[in-house]
Amino acid sequence: MKYLGYIIIVLFLVSCSEDKQPLKTGPWRAVLQLDNEKKIPFLLEFEKDSSFVIINAEERINVDDVVFKGDSIIISHPVFEGMIKGTYTKDSIKGSFIKPSLDRTVPIVMSSGRKARFDVNAAPNTIVTGNWETVFSPNSPKDRYVAKGVFDQRGNRLTGTFLTTTGDYRYLDGVVENDSIKLSTFDGAHAFLFEAKVVKSDSVLKGMFYSGNHWKEPFTAKRNNNYKLPEADSLTFLKKGYDSLKFAFPTIKGDTISLKDKQFRDKVVVVQLMGTWCPNCLDETKYLSDYYKNKPDNVKVVSLAFEYAPTKEKAIQAITKFKKAVGVEYPILLAQYGSSSKQQANDKLPMLNHVISYPTTIFIDKKGAVRKIHTGFTGPASGERYKEFKTEFESFTEMLANE
Repeated sequence: MKYLGYIIIVLFLVSCSEDKQPLKTGPWRAVLQLDNEKKIPFLLEFEKDSSFVIINAEERINVDDVVFKGDSIIISHPVFEGMIKGTYTKDSIKGSFIKPSLDRTVPIVMSSGRKARFDVNAAPNTIVTGNWETVFSPNSPKDRYVAKGVFDQRGNRLTGTFLTTTGDYRYLDGVVENDSIKLSTFDGAHAFLFEAKVVKSDSVLKGMFYSGNHWKEPFTAKRNNNYKLPEADSLTFLKKGYDSLKFAFPTIKGDTISLKDKQFRDKVVVVQLMGTWCPNCLDETKYLSDYYKNKPDNVKVVSLAFEYAPTKEKAIQAITKFKKAVGVEYPILLAQYGSSSKQQANDKLPMLNHVISYPTTIFIDKKGAVRKIHTGFTGPASGERYKEFKTEFESFTEMLANE
């Protein structure tokens, strides 16, 4: 009887411990409801430490800023300003995904349990594995841009990404059903949905791309395993008459930094144009931060942030949060706040012909001459292209460092 009493007490304590966990641990599924009845689904795991892990194909994003108050919950991204606010029960959350500075709100429903990202009711009758020559907004000269779809299909499961001249759409995860494909991703701040049909003997895709509920555009693609995008080093360059870059912007502490400063003298300098709101910038910054820890002594890195935050104080808060979350050891300067327009970057850096992407990376040699300007960033979702970028980056900076 004595031991039975101990067992009952232990079971009671375990039960109480489980009751204290506000949500069921394990797999969850979330659905963002767009204005046009379209839905962007994604998968998560709720951990025993009360954090969420967002799942997109091979990607795992840990979100540990989760606040419970009464029946309310706030889930905040560790880097971006995106957040989910709602009410919860142990196995459900209903609320909104919010980006305050952009005044964007999307309804969201989350439920506990192991569920598929997309419901599938039929087998695929097409195989889309391979490379696809893609055009977004093909009938709009103003918005038109090219891309390269890179897909891997295994049964109904489809993963991959779209590479563009300015970056990639990160880890896309979805399905093939009959002759249709669906792909989605959610990184805690950006929500994308791609839907398309495969036509013309499995050689053409025709579909629509949705970015949250604020943007959509058509796209077409044709199968082309030999397709290559324009070279990223040929898009932005110095205007005639210039051979160097000049700027002077403040740090988050208010100190002004210029390329004329002693710390950059006789050094190779990598200048990153970026924004703390930009997913490709986050991917590149993670890479640059890792590189910085083992870089040659005569290589420096500095970032210029173009922030859409409405005030200087909010922009500094965003940069501070970004630096802490990623572990950035090099300076991030506040180049602009109130707008992240690429025209603002052109105005601040008039020696460039144009800035068409965040990030844009500028390589400056030890004499202060601009040697290369790389537009965009193809991150880890691009697979082999990401490995190629790292090899090219490190061999080029090493060459400049040894000159």
